[in-house]
Amino acid sequence: MCSQEKTWPASLWCEPSLTPDGSAPRGDSGHPLPAHLMFRSRRASLIQQLWRHRCVAPGLDESHGPLKPAAHALFKKLKDQELELLLQAVASKGAGESGCVWVEPRGSKLGLPASLLLCRLYRWPDLRHPHELKRLSFCKSAGAEGTIQCCNPHHLSRLTIPETPLPPYGKISPFAPHLKGPPSILDNNCRGWQDTTLSRRSLRDGYWCKLAYWEYRLRVGRLYPVHEDYVNVFFDLPASSGFCLGQLPSRNRCQAVQRTRAKIGQGLLLSREANGIWAYNRSDHPVFVCSPTLGAPPASSGPIVQKILPGYSIKVFDYERAGNLVPGWPGSNDGPYDTHAVRISFTKGWGPHYSRRFITSCPCWMEVLLNTPR
Repeated sequence: MCSQEKTWPASLWCEPSLTPDGSAPRGDSGHPLPAHLMFRSRRASLIQQLWRHRCVAPGLDESHGPLKPAAHALFKKLKDQELELLLQAVASKGAGESGCVWVEPRGSKLGLPASLLLCRLYRWPDLRHPHELKRLSFCKSAGAEGTIQCCNPHHLSRLTIPETPLPPYGKISPFAPHLKGPPSILDNNCRGWQDTTLSRRSLRDGYWCKLAYWEYRLRVGRLYPVHEDYVNVFFDLPASSGFCLGQLPSRNRCQAVQRTRAKIGQGLLLSREANGIWAYNRSDHPVFVCSPTLGAPPASSGPIVQKILPGYSIKVFDYERAGNLVPGWPGSNDGPYDTHAVRISFTKGWGPHYSRRFITSCPCWMEVLLNTPR
């Protein structure tokens, strides 16, 4: 929950930026305040609002203890426009795509990177290390050392730890620059994706995957081709573009489907990056992912089902692991399984650890069909 504390050190502001009737603030004599005092007042109002939106976890100090002077020092470094962008992002809780908030990479008074400090303040109070974070694909920050970086906390996600250990090539820096380019370029970095016919076809068709939306065993709507490097999949996401599930018509939806669809909300972000396909859960409920490259538990004939909590992300398809997959690999008796496809269920899990054994028993789910050699 977010604190509603209305106090702030007196040194941070003079008067509210506007009086209740909308007029400019006035001094004790009744005359309008000078411009430099109104400027200070505007910054103080932005800082006060930013502090009110901080998140407080049960059992933690509500005042955030030592984070308070560090946050104060960081806010002083930001320009008014960046304070406004930051306030927009934290007030909307990441709905839509807010702009980058640029800051020099020097640490705060606590020695914390600005991105880590703001993520602890506004998203995850228990966050401890930068390597727990991953920058989202739409962020314009390259993440290189010695340059200014984006510290917008909603341009970062928290990494999900797979249930099976990743190989050494899966352990990359979450702040490494994203390598973007057409499929023919990306294929040069991905062993097992060197088919020249695939490269020509991908360039001609212009998409790297297609999305199929299902309700139980019924597919709803047409296949949705994805041409950009990332796509939003959502039920209700203000001022955004992508695959809107709320616009797909279907007759005689049962109550279970309607309840699940209502929980999809801001949905998820799928992105094609240099080392694989990533999924970021931007909704308020968990999503569940099944992919051949996530590995399989011991004594299992199929892949695991990985739970992704709100605000977390995971690499759902690994290019290098995909090159080692055996064609026709079984999928836990849940029908034919494409080794270059990812299955994602909204809010409901399936498999041996859940009441639903098969994904076709889930009310709302989706297939990510990758444009790969057949």
